[in-house]
Amino acid sequence: ALGARGETEGVVAVLLRSLEANDPATTEASLDALAGLGAPEAMKPMVDRLLAASEGQKGRDADRVLELAEQMEAGRYEAYCINLLDALLYTRAVPENRREMARKIRQRCVSWKSLFDGRSANGWIGQTDGYQFSGGEIHCEAGNGGNIYTEDEYADFIFRFEFKLWPGSNNGLGLRAPSSGNAAYQGMEAQILDDGADKYANLKPYQFHGSIYGVIPAVRGHQLPVGEWNFQEVRCEGRRVTITLNGHVIVDADLDVASRDGTLDGQAHPGLKRSSGHIGFLGHGDAVAFRNLRVRSLSGE
Repeated sequence: ALGARGETEGVVAVLLRSLEANDPATTEASLDALAGLGAPEAMKPMVDRLLAASEGQKGRDADRVLELAEQMEAGRYEAYCINLLDALLYTRAVPENRREMARKIRQRCVSWKSLFDGRSANGWIGQTDGYQFSGGEIHCEAGNGGNIYTEDEYADFIFRFEFKLWPGSNNGLGLRAPSSGNAAYQGMEAQILDDGADKYANLKPYQFHGSIYGVIPAVRGHQLPVGEWNFQEVRCEGRRVTITLNGHVIVDADLDVASRDGTLDGQAHPGLKRSSGHIGFLGHGDAVAFRNLRVRSLSGE
């Protein structure tokens, strides 16, 4: 039941404490729940258990480690996942079929590419003078901005990043965009917006945070308070776009279906037909910060 709830740190803490109960059934159930939650805090107890397991039990404990790794990679902890899988691969007597699964998951994890070196605009093009690239963050100060894009183009991909808003922040995320023109129409723009700002109270549904501007409205209510770091994942695969904000799916739509009878804003959006393009940030003169940017190409999978 605790595992099914799965969103708060408190649940993970309760499950970790239950491992100290010296009750085998409780321990097994708690480890299964932690694996299902993809909780990084479970890495050490699971690896310890794997190391201590008898040869006959190694497969069962390896299965649990693999589930934890799958859930961590599917969430936001692909870097930690590599360490977890390395521990499994270095453990003696783990069945070969589990090792093979670990290698496949690990390969997926190492295929993530960082889009920011933490200190410079290397890898970015466009109006880079409007942003500060330092201290592990890409920071746009109020009054600055403009459009910046990755040097590389992407077709099918998963993009993960964190963002922090200030009161009234407005920016945009370019997807499959060209490096010039209005990305909201010549490509796609996913809104980055302080939804709670009074000045945005009367926006159209397709203008709030996470929405594909003018085309697909996002589910609201999952932003963290202004000043806190939000985690967002964008998956573009074929004609489908899925956006997850702080663990909640806020957009999941087929672009062709969404625009079949015309777009919500009544404007032409030729960029919806693009199969590849740049990822970018589309500044509007408001303060916003980004960090931990990484992408994994899905092309060829």
